[in-house]
Amino acid sequence: MRRRRMLFSLLLVAAAGMGAAGVPAAPRAQAAAATAPLDRVVPAPASVRPGDDPYTLTDRTGIRIPGGSAEARRIAGYLAGVLRPSTGFALPVTTRDGDGIVLRLGGRGTAGLGAEGYRLSSGSRAVTISAARPAGLFHGVQTLRQLLPTAVERRTEQAGPWRVAGGTIADTPRYAHRGAMLDVSRHFFTVAQVKRYIDELAMYKVNRLHLHLSDDQGWRIALKSWPRLATYGGSTQVGGGPGGYYTKDDYRAIVRYAADRYLTVVPEIDMPGHTNAALASYAELNCNGQAPPLYTGTNVGFSSLCVPKKVTYDFIDDVIREIAALTPGRYLHIGGDEAHSTSHDDYVAFMDKVQPVVAKYGKTVIGWHQLTGAHPAKGAVAQYWGYDKTGAAERAQVADAARNGTRLILSPADRAYLDMKYDKNTPLGLSWAGYVDVRRSYDWDPGSYLQGAPADSVLGVEAPLWTETLKTSAHLEYMAFPRLPGIAELGWSPAGTHDWGAYKERLAAQGPRWDALGIDYYHSPEVPWPAR
Repeated sequence: MRRRRMLFSLLLVAAAGMGAAGVPAAPRAQAAAATAPLDRVVPAPASVRPGDDPYTLTDRTGIRIPGGSAEARRIAGYLAGVLRPSTGFALPVTTRDGDGIVLRLGGRGTAGLGAEGYRLSSGSRAVTISAARPAGLFHGVQTLRQLLPTAVERRTEQAGPWRVAGGTIADTPRYAHRGAMLDVSRHFFTVAQVKRYIDELAMYKVNRLHLHLSDDQGWRIALKSWPRLATYGGSTQVGGGPGGYYTKDDYRAIVRYAADRYLTVVPEIDMPGHTNAALASYAELNCNGQAPPLYTGTNVGFSSLCVPKKVTYDFIDDVIREIAALTPGRYLHIGGDEAHSTSHDDYVAFMDKVQPVVAKYGKTVIGWHQLTGAHPAKGAVAQYWGYDKTGAAERAQVADAARNGTRLILSPADRAYLDMKYDKNTPLGLSWAGYVDVRRSYDWDPGSYLQGAPADSVLGVEAPLWTETLKTSAHLEYMAFPRLPGIAELGWSPAGTHDWGAYKERLAAQGPRWDALGIDYYHSPEVPWPAR
């Protein structure tokens, strides 16, 4: 009996030894591989201080919101909605103090974080995100997502473990405007498709969604005062498809969905050019009183509102009034580019009349940088879309306006235009500004990009996505990813963090996350993607 007990004990010891050498080692190895360093985040944080012990989410983890702020509760609900499907954990949201995931709004040490900054501290007992304002808390949640294993993004239960590296991140944005523009005029995109894009933008702390709502090929917002703009002007698109438009409720839903993710919608009605859809809808807007046919091609510069006609300004007043009433944000974009069919004198006269209408309805003007060739209103913002081949005189004109107080959003076409082909083999997109690979899109400094423009004149950056060749969400994603996160980083991160060698490694780590999310991205050969 004694020998049997000893043999049994030896077997237990051997089994325990095998477990110590084998079973626990595998989870430790998995955890080590799955725990992302704090500095692997995109956009790069302003400050990272590594710590010792990681935090591990378990089935006992709760999401705590000290103080019970309604905004913090909503953000906690958003976070729980991301984490519950993949972890399988209940993750109750509670106002009780304790360990777990803590979302703290206000309090000691948050005043210096500004409107969008946050602090994330991780240790063995808790992950705490602190911010002065709700937007900062939300941005901190996006960082937390990236610190968890990529499987956290899947919608079915995964194995884990769910560890967050120990340490502290303190993070604030470089620029106030970090935008992405979506052209819904060349090809129409549904509310659901726009919401999907908003979710993708929010992951990288983008805070402006610029919607290009009108162009030659389609008018995409229904207005009570001029109903045929949508029903007729919105009835087609590039190539002659069915087009479409947003009702006021649709637009409100987009605005609300974006606001819940701390993006402000900037609507654009392009004028006086890019207006064929409007001209086709109402004959009186044409100088000759005759409506042209609807247009489904991709040429630019052939259309113009009739500058001398009074009805033109009645039309503009109505359009701006209705859109301003639907839009909580401070900005309204009036386009102003490629007005080749409008004389210079007429263009200047037109902009002199339109900018006060925008102010009349409580909004601040944004225009494409051609606005600087007229008289930008006080407080107006010019969006620069020139590129290396843009003439010196045009660049100087923009820089001169910046020195005189006009703020700038930088969207250089050969850097930030997401619809430019990556290379000659890219099946989608255009190439009039050249090929824009991932490194070229990232490797520039907004603060010194436009010679002669003061660094403090730069309000931020924006990545436009024009849709002449893009018809589906998969098309949008293929062109936006992996370039969009780089533009977002230029807008968020301190200039000292911008380094292509380090960035491409952090960017590569995003690939499995996009796979988990079902994002159809371009596998650029410049990026060392992990093996799939």
